[in-house]
Amino acid sequence: MAIRYLIDTYLDFIQAEGMPIVESFGIDLLKVETRPWPRMGPVNGAYALTSGRGDFIDMYVLDIPPARATDPQKHLYEEVVYVLDGRGSTTIEASDGSRHSFEWGPKSLFALPLNARYQHFNTSGQRAARLAGVTNLPMVLNAFHNQDFIFSNQFEFPDRQGEERYFKGDGTFLQTRPGRHMWETNFVPDLSTFKLWEWKERGAGGSNIMFVLANGTMHAHMSEMPVGTYKKAHRHGSDFHVFAVTGHGYSIYWYEGDPDFQRFDWQHGAVFAPADRMFHQHFNTSAEPARYLAVAFGSLRYPFAEDKKKTFLGADVSIKSGGRQIEYEDQDPRIHRMYLAELARHGIAPRMDEFLVGAPR
Repeated sequence: MAIRYLIDTYLDFIQAEGMPIVESFGIDLLKVETRPWPRMGPVNGAYALTSGRGDFIDMYVLDIPPARATDPQKHLYEEVVYVLDGRGSTTIEASDGSRHSFEWGPKSLFALPLNARYQHFNTSGQRAARLAGVTNLPMVLNAFHNQDFIFSNQFEFPDRQGEERYFKGDGTFLQTRPGRHMWETNFVPDLSTFKLWEWKERGAGGSNIMFVLANGTMHAHMSEMPVGTYKKAHRHGSDFHVFAVTGHGYSIYWYEGDPDFQRFDWQHGAVFAPADRMFHQHFNTSAEPARYLAVAFGSLRYPFAEDKKKTFLGADVSIKSGGRQIEYEDQDPRIHRMYLAELARHGIAPRMDEFLVGAPR
C-alpha cells in the first residue's frame, strides 16, 4: 500500500465526482460547461474554482433541466446560492418538520440553513435554470475527511433556520453605521432592486448592504456604483467571490510594488476573487448603476478569523491610517486616465470630478 501524505480530501472528492473543474482568476459562469451530477440528481454541474478562493470555500454551477428537480439534499456545510438564469423554487425542511418554500428567479440570492434538508425545482417546462453556489465544503471536508459525517449527519441547527418570513423575501434591517448596515434574512428575491444604503467612504456616491443569511458564517454583501464612477482601491484576504449583478465594467488588480495593473472585464454572469493582499478596484462603464455581490467565508456577524475582523473594520480606512483602502488622492494617476478613456469608448460622461479634489489625474 502506497504511503499517502499532503492529502487534500476536498480535491480528491470533487475529482471523484467526475464533473468539469474550471479554475481561473475570473470565470464567466454562464459559459461553464456542465456534466451529469449523480449526487445531486438528474441535473448537471461543474466546479468553478477561482484562483483567489483561499483555503475555506469553493463554488459550483448547477443546471436543472426544464421541469426537473434535484434529489433531496442535506449537508454539514454552509451554502449561499445566487441564481444566474431561469426560474424555480426551493423547499427546505426545518428541524421541527415544517416546510418552507420560496420561488426564485434571475438575480435571487438565498442561503441554505445548515444541515437542513432541501430540494431545488425548475418550474419552467421550456428553459433550464442555472444556479451558482458558494460553500465552505473545502474547510469542512479537509477538517473531518469523512463524507458520512458531512452528508449523513442528523444533528439539527434550529438557530440557523430563521423566522418564517425570512423564507418569503422579508427580513430585519439592523442599522449600525455606513458600510456595516445589515439585512438579516434567508432569501432575497431580486438583488437588482434591493434597497442599498449610502457608503460614501468607499468612494463616489456608492451604496451597500451587508447580508446575514441563515444566521451563518458565510458572508455576503452587495454594493452599487453610480453611472460614470468607480470605487476606491482596497485589499483584504482571499476568498471574496465578486459576482457582477447589474451593468458592466471592469476591475483592475495588482500587488503592492507591481509596475502594471491586470484587468478583468465583467457583466452579469462573471465572477472573480482577488487573491490574498491583492489590491483591486472596480469601475462602472455602463449607462446604468453597476451592482456586484461579494460572497466569502467569515461574516460581519461571525467573522471567524482575526483577518476578517480587520477587513470589516478597515475596508474604508486609508492604508496610511492602518486600514486597507487607497484614497483617491493617493492612487496612481494612470488609473483615472484609463477610466476616462474607457468611458469615452462607451459614450458615458464621467461624474468623478466632485470626488477627486486633490487627486492626481
